[in-house]
Amino acid sequence: MIYLGSDHGGFSLKEKLKVWLLENNIVFEDMGANFFDANDDYPDFIIPVAQKVTSVPTGLGIIIGRSGNGEAICANKVKGIRAAVCLNEEMAKKAKGHNNANILSLGADYISDTEAKRIVKTFINTNFSNEEKHIRRINKINQLENTKIKTCLK
Repeated sequence: MIYLGSDHGGFSLKEKLKVWLLENNIVFEDMGANFFDANDDYPDFIIPVAQKVTSVPTGLGIIIGRSGNGEAICANKVKGIRAAVCLNEEMAKKAKGHNNANILSLGADYISDTEAKRIVKTFINTNFSNEEKHIRRINKINQLENTKIKTCLK
């Protein structure tokens, strides 16, 4: 299951991606915004996406804003989320393959609709590498996330 969320800055791209996902028989749930509102706030849509992703073992999220940065920062505050801003297919491959990212964050001001579709396809179709070094690094991040002592360094 893929969960989608965007504020006004990503609304148009989200609506176009929904059509593409339907055409490709990819199951998704739109967490909003449900209409364009130039004064909406991205946390209102991004937090529910992140919470849904953590509630489904194989869940993925796609969040969209003008740059994707604020959205990724917001999503990464939810325990268990690894959101990555990706502006091209190679970034999407590495986000998923190396970091096991579970949320793709897109910057609508920096990519075309066609590029966005390619990035989403790459993100969805890339598997985590399961290489020991990547597992080790993710475990350090998880350790930090799960402790009151805010360091994972030796």
